[in-house]
Amino acid sequence: MIVRSIVPSLRRTALSGGTVLSLAALSACDLAPAYHPPTFIVPASWHGQGVFATATPADTQIPAKWWTLLHDPQLDALEDKATAANADLQAAAERFVQARAMVMQARADLLPHFGLAFGASDNKQSADRLFRYKGALTQTDEFYGGLASWEPDFWSEIRNQVRVAKYSAQQKAADYASARLSLQAELASDYIALRGYDAQDAIYRKSIAYYQKAVSVTQTQLANQAAPRLDLARAQNRLYVTQAAELDILAQREVTEHAIAVLTNSAPSGFHIAPSDRLDFARAAIPTGVPSDLLQRRPDIASSEREMAQANRMIGVARAAFYPHIALSANGGFDANGFDLANLANSMWSYGASASMPIFEGGLRRAALQSSWAGYREMRDHYRATVLSAFREVEDGLSRTSRLWAETDRLKAAVSAALDMQNMTMTLYKGGLSPYLDAIIAQEAALDAQISQVQVATRYFQAQVGLIRALGGGWNDRLLPTPDQTMSFSILQYDGLHHPAPAGGIAGVRDETPYDDLAGSAAPKVGTATMTPAAMTAH
Repeated sequence: MIVRSIVPSLRRTALSGGTVLSLAALSACDLAPAYHPPTFIVPASWHGQGVFATATPADTQIPAKWWTLLHDPQLDALEDKATAANADLQAAAERFVQARAMVMQARADLLPHFGLAFGASDNKQSADRLFRYKGALTQTDEFYGGLASWEPDFWSEIRNQVRVAKYSAQQKAADYASARLSLQAELASDYIALRGYDAQDAIYRKSIAYYQKAVSVTQTQLANQAAPRLDLARAQNRLYVTQAAELDILAQREVTEHAIAVLTNSAPSGFHIAPSDRLDFARAAIPTGVPSDLLQRRPDIASSEREMAQANRMIGVARAAFYPHIALSANGGFDANGFDLANLANSMWSYGASASMPIFEGGLRRAALQSSWAGYREMRDHYRATVLSAFREVEDGLSRTSRLWAETDRLKAAVSAALDMQNMTMTLYKGGLSPYLDAIIAQEAALDAQISQVQVATRYFQAQVGLIRALGGGWNDRLLPTPDQTMSFSILQYDGLHHPAPAGGIAGVRDETPYDDLAGSAAPKVGTATMTPAAMTAH
């Protein structure tokens, strides 16, 4: 008898276990195609490397605070302030926080949903109603109960949607890194341009002082009847033209200063950078690595790859639409006429399952599947275009830095020769051995050579910034949050929702008050809405 009673029990247990295993196997069915990022065949080295051909193992990474390579303390302070307070960058951080919330919203569909329902009503029917039930005209109804529903994700439709949301959050993290790099590069380029205008202004001021002396010399020569009045007119023309050119440079400097103010979250009217007569930046030793490393060092490439991964998962979502859709639901509680609810006789419950499957919809789901495949191929093409564009930007930067540095050396020699010519022609003119026209030509050549040298040097340092930006600015795809790190709270967490914990070193703004001071008198602490120091230094 004992054996007979055990055998049916074992059969029921085995049947239940087999059902669970079958459901688990169905739940593990992923209809998305296997995802493998494209493997590109790229050159072994950069074509325009020049002096950047090799780097020691210790110098294979650009530092996270790459602008320190230029050795300008004021630029360092401006970069820190912009990274902490720039409004556009903070908005990019908040977009990442929103994307993390979308992950949790998509993930909620994987779990059972529970709820409570309760209510009461007082009802009266018409005494003259046709076929009226011969009962009381007035009746009350009170009820309370619980609700539960769940959609088993047999075809991984919901899980693929969750993965899409996670990949989208990773993409937003890469977009944030790209926005930060663009901000830092734009600020550095503007600051270099401003210092270039300062250096040009110093040249113009020095030339104006020289031309004023030249006017005085021609006036003396004219008074001594040793020169015609034409020489005085030429000297005055040279002076006035140069003074006008200096005003134009000052105007450009002010506009650039205003741009820097906005980038650092300051009102232009209360922002000022003291002039400096020298364009005194260090020539940075930039480790370029090899072309294959660029795929992991550019945030825009990482963003494009995550977008491609999303499109791959959407194919699985489109495929799942061809299979049955299962839903389970249950509810129960008490319903009675009066407040005597907690009575077993007044209990009520129901549970059930529903399944729906498309038979014919005129090609609706086939069109969605076809569109998802085309969308994936589009993202793959976009990814390849992004990689090619990144390679081009690096090669452009290498070419510019190499050629502009050589051009700067030539212009230094040209400036030295032009200044010698200017001094010699003026000495000959004072001695009456040369016409003033020769002095004017020499003065123009000297001024043009000096201005050209500063302009080319400015372009060279800006090209350095552009090359660092093209190489990723010290970023690495290991800084991206993992898919699971994009989840912003746990299932039963109800506190800390206003400011979720940082992920991938990216956090939203916790205190906006310091950023309201556009005069800069209460500068916010560096790093408030940026990558944490640990993430900034990790490579």
